[in-house]
Amino acid sequence: MGLDFQYIDGQTPLCEEEKKGLLIKSITTRRELDELEQLNIEQAVEWTLNNKFVKEKILSEEFIKTVHKKMFGDVWKWAGTFRKSEKNIGVDWIRIGVELRILLDDTKFWVEYKTYHPDEIAIRFKHRLVNIHCFPNGNGRHSRLMADIIIESVFGREVFTWNNSNLVKPDNTRKEYIDSIRKADIGIIDPLLEFSRK
Repeated sequence: MGLDFQYIDGQTPLCEEEKKGLLIKSITTRRELDELEQLNIEQAVEWTLNNKFVKEKILSEEFIKTVHKKMFGDVWKWAGTFRKSEKNIGVDWIRIGVELRILLDDTKFWVEYKTYHPDEIAIRFKHRLVNIHCFPNGNGRHSRLMADIIIESVFGREVFTWNNSNLVKPDNTRKEYIDSIRKADIGIIDPLLEFSRK
């Protein structure tokens, strides 16, 4: 039967080849997929709580891929692997590695020179990471967990609350989140910063 569902605002459609990477073939609805992914994400969050990470490790391509694999590796065969298809968001897939290296270097600079407040560093990183869109799917959830790891492990501060939502349901909370991302796209970061601590 396979995956066949409607996408909500802000979600990235999978190409047919990516859909074939689903490890549990009995999943056919968005709800079933969301539940399975959420279980895997909860395991990844537990993994982050049970480990201490140093800045040099966090701000690396290898760590970015590892976190995605931890979050989605029980669901998708391609978890932790950069996409090789064009999407409705993100850089050309061939530029992912280059753009990610620039982001990692920028973030190291921001941390070292205290360019921004710690929350703003983590949120600017999250925003740029989701706009690169490294993976076929899960980029929003991955970038939020990366922001949490940065704020906790690099700066020793509380993780973000993200309005106490996983932001998967098409409700007003998700709409506010997507709106804050779109404002950040044009250089207005405050709404996303505020949302992250609601």
